[in-house]
Amino acid sequence: MESPFSLAPSRRVTLVAATLLAFIGGAALAQDCRAVDWTRAFLPGGGDPIETAIETAYPGSDLDWAAGIFTTPDGLQVPAVPASDATPAERLAAATFGDQFTVVYPLEFDLSARLEPWADPGRYRDEGFLRALYGDSAEEVRQSLVRVGYNDGAITAEFFVTSRHCVYAQLQAALDRIENQDNGEMFMSIGGSFNWRTIAGTERLSVHSFGAAVDINSQLGGYWRWSGATEGAVGEFDNRVPRDLVEAMERYGFIWGGKWHHFDGMHFEYRPELILYARLMR
Repeated sequence: MESPFSLAPSRRVTLVAATLLAFIGGAALAQDCRAVDWTRAFLPGGGDPIETAIETAYPGSDLDWAAGIFTTPDGLQVPAVPASDATPAERLAAATFGDQFTVVYPLEFDLSARLEPWADPGRYRDEGFLRALYGDSAEEVRQSLVRVGYNDGAITAEFFVTSRHCVYAQLQAALDRIENQDNGEMFMSIGGSFNWRTIAGTERLSVHSFGAAVDINSQLGGYWRWSGATEGAVGEFDNRVPRDLVEAMERYGFIWGGKWHHFDGMHFEYRPELILYARLMR
């Protein structure tokens, strides 16, 4: 990440506040964060691709398939269960660690892959994995939040995301990259960021609960439930999210819900392991 003192005043205020204060409710940043371009980051050859992707995305972590354990950089452990034989609906309800990698995220800006029923790369989430990475309660996550801003001179927006695993620095780098590329309309009426809540129509926690997801303009992004589509047979959607915005977010580890069969075009969530896994599976 660039030094905050090399940036424009508006951005400098945001980053200095994030870097020097970086707390809501008194929790300071625990890491010296520098933004990483996950589309170009070095990937070691050989070995299990899931293990390589996970351990590269979260330095200091360890995935031990033989023991069935994933250990976070902080030493927390969660079961690492391989992909199941469950149906897509069952995987959505209770994904295993391995289920998260059963659909490869498409790195190309091509929305044809999502036409396949249940082609939802990243929508299968192991909640225990997310709780271990980001926090086990609303209060714990809230203690890690940092304000990140978008400002193109005409339109401003702010998001509150976690400082854990440098999510705030990754988001700021992505927003800095696109703020001068005529993307302001996408931020005129943002959908939000941290919100400890369940996903609509389910009992599963949203990634917003962990401060690792943001929604841009909800009026332009589109959402499959609002379209009246049938689950598992959603079909095409009218995408209005520009390619350069999507590619900037992916570069810094955020996957886009517009590439899901059950599309959520306003939604981005931090899943660098899926970007890395997609590169390995090429």
